[in-house]
Amino acid sequence: MQVAEALPEFAEAFPFESFNAMQREALPALIEGDENVVASAPTASGKTALAELAICRALKDGGTALFIAPMRALTNEKEGEWERFEELGYSVYVVTGERDLNPRRARRADILVMTPEKADSATRKHDSRRYDFVTDVDCCVIDEVHLLDSDRRGSVLEVTISRLRRLCEPRIVALSATMPNIGDVADWLDAGPETTFAFGDDYRPVDLHADVKTYSHGENSFADKYRRLYRALDLAEPHVREDGQALVFVASRQDTVQAAKKARDELVERDVPMGARGDYDFHTETQRLENNTLRQSALDGVGFHHAGLSKNDRDLIEEWFKEGKIQLLFSTSTLAWGVNLPARCVVIRDTKYHDPLEGEVDMSPLDVLQMLGRAGRPGYDDVGYGWVICDRSEADRYRRLLREGKEIESRLAEDIDAHLNAEVAMGTIESLEDVMEWLETTFYYVRARSQPAEYGFETLRERVRETLDSLVERGFLTVDEDLSVDTTPLGVLASKYYLRLGTAARFHDLAIRESIEEDAVLETIARASEFDSVSARQSERDAIDAALSGRGGDLDAGERKVLAILRGAMTGTTPSELSGDAWVIRQNTLRLLAAFHAFCERFADPRSANLVSRIEGRVEYGVSDDAVGLTAVSGIGPGRASKLAGEGLTSPGDVREAGVEGLVEAGLTESVAERVLENAGSLPALRFDWGAFPESIGQGKNEMCEVEVESIAGGANAAVRVTVNDVEMTETETFLGSTTVPVGVFGGNAEELTYTIEVVFPDLPLRPVAESRSVRVT
Repeated sequence: MQVAEALPEFAEAFPFESFNAMQREALPALIEGDENVVASAPTASGKTALAELAICRALKDGGTALFIAPMRALTNEKEGEWERFEELGYSVYVVTGERDLNPRRARRADILVMTPEKADSATRKHDSRRYDFVTDVDCCVIDEVHLLDSDRRGSVLEVTISRLRRLCEPRIVALSATMPNIGDVADWLDAGPETTFAFGDDYRPVDLHADVKTYSHGENSFADKYRRLYRALDLAEPHVREDGQALVFVASRQDTVQAAKKARDELVERDVPMGARGDYDFHTETQRLENNTLRQSALDGVGFHHAGLSKNDRDLIEEWFKEGKIQLLFSTSTLAWGVNLPARCVVIRDTKYHDPLEGEVDMSPLDVLQMLGRAGRPGYDDVGYGWVICDRSEADRYRRLLREGKEIESRLAEDIDAHLNAEVAMGTIESLEDVMEWLETTFYYVRARSQPAEYGFETLRERVRETLDSLVERGFLTVDEDLSVDTTPLGVLASKYYLRLGTAARFHDLAIRESIEEDAVLETIARASEFDSVSARQSERDAIDAALSGRGGDLDAGERKVLAILRGAMTGTTPSELSGDAWVIRQNTLRLLAAFHAFCERFADPRSANLVSRIEGRVEYGVSDDAVGLTAVSGIGPGRASKLAGEGLTSPGDVREAGVEGLVEAGLTESVAERVLENAGSLPALRFDWGAFPESIGQGKNEMCEVEVESIAGGANAAVRVTVNDVEMTETETFLGSTTVPVGVFGGNAEELTYTIEVVFPDLPLRPVAESRSVRVT
């Protein structure tokens, strides 16, 4: 069937002229009806076109389509691919955590693209002006719905779809690689038999021969990697010699680089005819690569691909692989979910990988099947070859996976308390009856009904009620005598900041202390449930001990590792032994510190919030406490902040006072100094006017004075506190441009009274500013 015949107004939106057999079969359900659709089909069989058909139907009706992609890298890719829709006059807008949201553009978009996590965030905030666009979705396409079975991410997708259906009842189109229990997914999404499609292997464009190869596991994990690499090259070599191509999946970005280097040397030893070093034109083309290692490797016909490469380099490697100039490509699993880049031979070298937050974990069965699905090039090969290399003890497990596939399970039970708390915090659940109705909208409920013994269907409602009672007992929710369910400030903050409930409880316990110190904040972060699975390798223990200098003695090994990374981050001196995991732990810490800052605003005081702001700045920029206030000034990064602090300039006020001349003397160029001085003007610089403040007062006498506190530069939220001899008299929270502080001077029993006015900026990493006056009691 010709695209132009079926969808004349959208013919330009498709990169081909006619639909294949699979697409043709699903087409009527997608473009003629309004029913929900569930379709599973082998990798590389053309599922993307099904998503595009559903989007076309929504656009034709004047509606908005939401496409939920399994990972962030794919959202950006869709933005590029769907310029075809832009050319037809429709707008595509990608909503991800790494970009600033433009609500106006999102509201006007015809096609929205999000990850499950961003869709979860948007639907949680649906009643805000910023995210109200999410309730206008008419069609939601879920790409790779078998992500439901993914650890943690699966439950996010599940509750998000259930919530979206309650908010605006969009048409749901769910697409997946082959899954044995497609009926359960269809049941969950209310897709009838006539709109549920299970396309089998006969719809694969190329037959797949998949099997398992074992290797001899040794004592040294580093040596094991090379044993598996040689095994992978043994499997790939015959295909490469016959002008085929091989795709080898490895565990990490660094592994792609190291494996490619080693493979180049080994293939030369084996005298495998590869590469295009004699091709002058290709030699010139490779100069466009930004990565030097990749440039050398590509000339030998060996490439590597991972999300850390620039878009330019990824695009070039993909293009050259498609053209056959790269014959052997090493990649992380990202490539399996994204670009349609098939190879005659696919080898999964690593079935385990190191996760900074989880330690060594097994690659998910879904990832394994997705990778193997890349074997076989349509139009070039009659059969594709896929291999899993694993230890002998695991061979039967992988053979069973290849033979039987993987049923999709619900992961909601693993963190149902956090999701239930979020629903109540949003107001979508208001009673015990609502709780049970919500449960019935989940895939968890459908799967339990389908497999009652495994899921304990008979006691499901009772367990959910127990979860509710536990949330009440721990202070996240309240239930009154009418069985109305409501949230608490603790429950709201846990939901708003996506905290695990154990972490939220720890944050609350710390925030209500009388005083909060830096050590307590860092140790509470290190103990966060989000870091529960962090483990310390034996080779890291000495570096951890050195970094902590005796601190954190009552923490376990994984918590001490997190604390060591935080201590290193705050001074820009993370030990090299910990650098591999440091980035992920640091990014998660910044999110947790932002959450704890909100806990301090709600349950503690402005000084605690300010302390957290300074810790947050130090973790992010790696500077001293003296220098961190300068990082609030646009144009001052960690290097300049440290340089200026070394010259005695530690605040925006100091910067203003120094002027251009003083900043140049401190080591900045004149043009930079001018820009920094201008930017410092948007931040507070304080002046205290004590007026006619007395130097002495008679015993038993009283005098009411006024002190003016003014920012001679920018304004900010501030807390102004008055103490006498370190005892608090008053505290006022205000937006500080200028404020007048009343100070009562009284003649007490002390010989001398020291009045201090302290100004704290809870939202900025500026150190508190204080001035004092002494009054003699006569």
